[in-house]
Amino acid sequence: MLVRGAVLTVVLLGLVAFSVLLAKVTLTPSPASEDLVTANLRPGRSLRQYAEDYTFLAACKQAGGNLLLGVPFGLLLPFFVPRRLRMIRTTLLTAVAMAVVELIQGALVEGRAFDVDDVILNTAGALLGYFVLGRRISHRYYTYTDASGSPGPSAEKPEAEPKRAPGPAARTKAARTKAAPTKAAATKAARTKAGQRDRPKPAASAQKRGARTGRTDGAASGGRRATGSGAVRSLFDRLRGR
Repeated sequence: MLVRGAVLTVVLLGLVAFSVLLAKVTLTPSPASEDLVTANLRPGRSLRQYAEDYTFLAACKQAGGNLLLGVPFGLLLPFFVPRRLRMIRTTLLTAVAMAVVELIQGALVEGRAFDVDDVILNTAGALLGYFVLGRRISHRYYTYTDASGSPGPSAEKPEAEPKRAPGPAARTKAARTKAAPTKAAATKAARTKAGQRDRPKPAASAQKRGARTGRTDGAASGGRRATGSGAVRSLFDRLRGR
């Protein structure tokens, strides 16, 4: 958090210093060139004039000066511009700012006029500064702030990830986990039944019961046979007596 505040403070001071320098360069009256300077609303007209009517050094001074005036925009604005479409937003902000400066020149400053080619050169200088150095510095700044847990002003909230349905492997594992207790219970019950079947029956008690039952049945049948033979004998004895 401290590093982020220090970086933003330095960038803001640099932007203020650049604004003062820009105002001094562009808004200073120039009475000597009042009769020579005219407004230009046609893109490329002043550039063609630099190439045809100016010397090489004078043309480089005019075109190069306008390019350099736009470079600080490409270095400083990315720290205050959201990440999404950063280059486009930096370009648009530079173009708007320089168009306002040119309008103030033409309306209020003596010896200066609005020139659309100056706006184009300033915007090109901002893009040059952004691609050469501004993009790398701002990217490192945002990467550091995100890693330290204090995102910059342009950090976007991460979207919540949708819940994913469990895959086939997870479903199979869950089914196996649920089926494992059931299989174990079934196996245990089967073992219990098998143990009950394999238990030896009390043979001695069964044989004793059978012996007792056989004795009782034999005694009953012997009594019945004895009773029948006695009846036959008494019948024969009666017949003989007659």
